[in-house]
Amino acid sequence: MAEMFSPDWMASFQNVWNSEPGLSDELEKIGFSSTIAYGFLGADAPLGVLVVENGKAVSGSAYEGQELNWDMRASQGDWEKWLKKPPGMMGLGMAYTSRKLQFQVGDYGAMVKDPRMAGPFVKSFAAMAKA
Repeated sequence: MAEMFSPDWMASFQNVWNSEPGLSDELEKIGFSSTIAYGFLGADAPLGVLVVENGKAVSGSAYEGQELNWDMRASQGDWEKWLKKPPGMMGLGMAYTSRKLQFQVGDYGAMVKDPRMAGPFVKSFAAMAKA
């Protein structure tokens, strides 16, 4: 398994994203396009970036200063825990309120209030676990 959020890992995540039921197909219905970054709390910059166009992941790579719509951070231990057992909506809500999952860029509250985005957000963690 490639190191979490490395270019190889992000490329694998891109492929899993596109094949995960209830993720890319649901986001395609709402025309979701975003540049999403992933990294660790306390780091100056995220490590990996996933570019999504109309629900489909078109690029998974290292962060190289791209403009971001979302930048999610957690400790390495929390990411590893979530990769072993992907959280549901309740678990993600608790992670957010306890600041274990932080958004450096992006509006978590607005996203989870929109069921068209909330379900796929949860599914993205299941996809990460398969990357």
